[in-house]
Amino acid sequence: MKQADKSKIVEEVRELLSSSSVAVVTHYRGLTVAEMTELRVKLREAGANVRVVKNTLAKRAVAGTPFEALGEFLVGPTSIAFSADPVAPAKVISAFAKTHPKIQIVGGVLDGKAMDAEGIERLAKLPSKEELLAKMLGSLNAPITNFVGVLAAVPGSFVRVLNAVREQKEAA
Repeated sequence: MKQADKSKIVEEVRELLSSSSVAVVTHYRGLTVAEMTELRVKLREAGANVRVVKNTLAKRAVAGTPFEALGEFLVGPTSIAFSADPVAPAKVISAFAKTHPKIQIVGGVLDGKAMDAEGIERLAKLPSKEELLAKMLGSLNAPITNFVGVLAAVPGSFVRVLNAVREQKEAA
């Protein structure tokens, strides 16, 4: 491989890292091309990218970046998944690993902090950003909804009392 090609690959990986908050390293030994393509498609659907890069080039790419800790995981046949969403690649790869045991999560980096395989698995179990936002909005709306319910209950009770008095007078 020519030096210019190597430099281009290093720059591409650096560019992917600059727009990412998480990178997950996996060993893919034993996966077929079809299985690897399936993983790439699932990651792309989740808004993540995956690259298979020579370890020496990947180590050059992460040097001097917040992802420098990835260097310790770059041993053997590795692929790196990148994403701006901190949970997406961990979820996709973890689910994929359940049906394809040949892929192994080695570790990763989240916001500059190294995580082992167990940490990535815990990250995969977290709810997505959208789920967390929905829960937060539900929590913010609950007091308002309850307040409106209380306000509506007072006139409703008054109307029921008046109706009971009217029925009582009609019966008498």
